[in-house]
Amino acid sequence: MMKGGFITALGTPFDKNGILMEKSFAKHVEDQVEFGALALLVMGSMGIEPYIKNSEYGKTAKVAVDAAKGRCPVYVGVMDTSVGRVKDRIDALYGLKIDGVVSTVPYYYAVTQDEAVEFYKSIAAYSKYPVYMYDLGVVTQTRISFDSVMKLVKVPGIKGIKTGDPILARKLIRELGEDSGFDIFFSGLDLFDMAYKFGLKANLDGMFACTGPIASNMYKALENEDFASAGKCLDDILEIRDTMATVKIFPAFTYIMNRLGYEGIFHPDYIPSLPEGKVEVLDAVLKKCGMI
Repeated sequence: MMKGGFITALGTPFDKNGILMEKSFAKHVEDQVEFGALALLVMGSMGIEPYIKNSEYGKTAKVAVDAAKGRCPVYVGVMDTSVGRVKDRIDALYGLKIDGVVSTVPYYYAVTQDEAVEFYKSIAAYSKYPVYMYDLGVVTQTRISFDSVMKLVKVPGIKGIKTGDPILARKLIRELGEDSGFDIFFSGLDLFDMAYKFGLKANLDGMFACTGPIASNMYKALENEDFASAGKCLDDILEIRDTMATVKIFPAFTYIMNRLGYEGIFHPDYIPSLPEGKVEVLDAVLKKCGMI
């Protein structure tokens, strides 16, 4: 199992025409490496993978790999609506030195557990990269069950799961242990300090993309078993997130990333940017938490 630390689900900056802003994205990657990210997830949920133009997909992965320079693992989202479409995404990554591909179950129609198992088996049989399951039932309408995961643990090529379900994560770590070679990336942000103490030490979230310095301090504190300081850091991250939610998460994310020096639009192209009257609360919470 991967050692402890924070895994950043990167944002993805585009111009008004949906073209990747390469310099901004490379800076985002480089800064996260400097902050001490354990690994990076490119084009996950925060990185708006389903909304990215096909012409920019492979390019986005390549820019991330080039900017990371092998200093930490890089995973790439390949989520889509069928095995065939996921295979196309994997093909678009050909030749890139990435450490794994990450996929939800198909998300247009709900799938059964048996269908989910067959889906992942098919991807693993095809992919030249390690495959990681992404448990995101709020979007896909289907959570990946414990029994399904256990059927897939020993399938060649399937190396881990990202889940925010503390019950599933707890059952998996108790069943498999910490040295199974099967990675559990826990993504229940509100519980990260408690999860770390329990042994779920590889924590993945998109909020780290806009709170890198706080995340860095938090995981240094966790490593040193300074849980009071770590808890304060997590409180700050949660306060920023909750404030973002009051005005709308994705345009708030764009505003904060721009405020931190990363150019581009980080939200889907049909969502308008925030009007000036709604950004004051974001500036206030960023100042309170020491981000600006």
